[in-house]
Amino acid sequence: MKAAYYTGRRELAVREAPDPEPGPNEALVRVAACGICGTDQHIFEGDFFPSYPLIGGHELAGQVVALGPQSVETVVREGDRVAVDPSLFCGSCFFCQRGQGNHCLNWNAIGVTRNGGFAEYVVAPVANVYPVGEMPYEVAAFIEPISCVVYGLQRLRMPVGANALIYGAGPIGLLMLQLVVHSGASTVVVVDLNDDKLKLAAGLGAHEVVIGGPGADDALRTISPLGFDVVVDCTGVPTVVEQMFTHVRRNGKLLFFGVNPPDARISISPFDVYQKDLEILGSFALRYTFHDAFALLESGALDVQPLLSDRFPIERFPEALALAGSGDAFKVQIHPQSNDLAGVDSARDSRTEGSPRG
Repeated sequence: MKAAYYTGRRELAVREAPDPEPGPNEALVRVAACGICGTDQHIFEGDFFPSYPLIGGHELAGQVVALGPQSVETVVREGDRVAVDPSLFCGSCFFCQRGQGNHCLNWNAIGVTRNGGFAEYVVAPVANVYPVGEMPYEVAAFIEPISCVVYGLQRLRMPVGANALIYGAGPIGLLMLQLVVHSGASTVVVVDLNDDKLKLAAGLGAHEVVIGGPGADDALRTISPLGFDVVVDCTGVPTVVEQMFTHVRRNGKLLFFGVNPPDARISISPFDVYQKDLEILGSFALRYTFHDAFALLESGALDVQPLLSDRFPIERFPEALALAGSGDAFKVQIHPQSNDLAGVDSARDSRTEGSPRG
């Protein structure tokens, strides 16, 4: 099979790889669509669980083509269209026994610590494979990032009627926007440096949009002089995270959702946290939220099609990764088998004349 490898820090190679085979309680999935996200950029830079060589890709959907020996009855069958939860928990450590699988002491993830979906085939535990019915593959590949947002909002416990501020209008920020609106926020404001992204944010439900830069603080104070009940960072930029504290209302909540560099540090006032009764929350990966994400997507609570800007064959993975990290695209996907699987090649893609930008 063809596969895209991280071969070292800032080193890539697309080459032939052995076809994987499913072991006990595993499924072999023929990958149809796999999204590129910020974590993939961190792996490329060598600062997020790197172990080379590695086939990345953890936002994936495809078709089950084979099952290994199963010790228990499974609802998954050969031929099923599925999305894959990449999170691998041991099930027996201290945190797993407390229901905190995303904090597993032996945590692994498909496409992060073991080979993933930037390939024609991937092996996954059957327990991590979710049938998606007739949902298009490129849509089903959004279930993983949506499930991360769902987990973040479960942590946040959005107050009904709250006003909210979201930093970042990339794919994750736009998913967060839609679900914050859906969760009962009265007003949602989005900040970004890119005017095209802000226009899309407005079209997806943002009540106000603010261009980032020197005038942003004054604009936000005009919109909500006493600050915001909820402030969410979806940028992963430390200076932005630090700025969140400027606009959080007393008794407000801050959600650190974007992935910051591991060695990043910010300066905050402990007195302000104390005196303003602030609640600071983190949100790592996902925790048994795939069914919820699928239900939200299937119900129409989320519109992901405007977020998908570019589709690339696996042979052009280096170009796709560079585009995804440039800030000039929304969601970029790899379609390893776009000519072979129904439902993948129905939209214009980056193999030909050009691609939409949402």
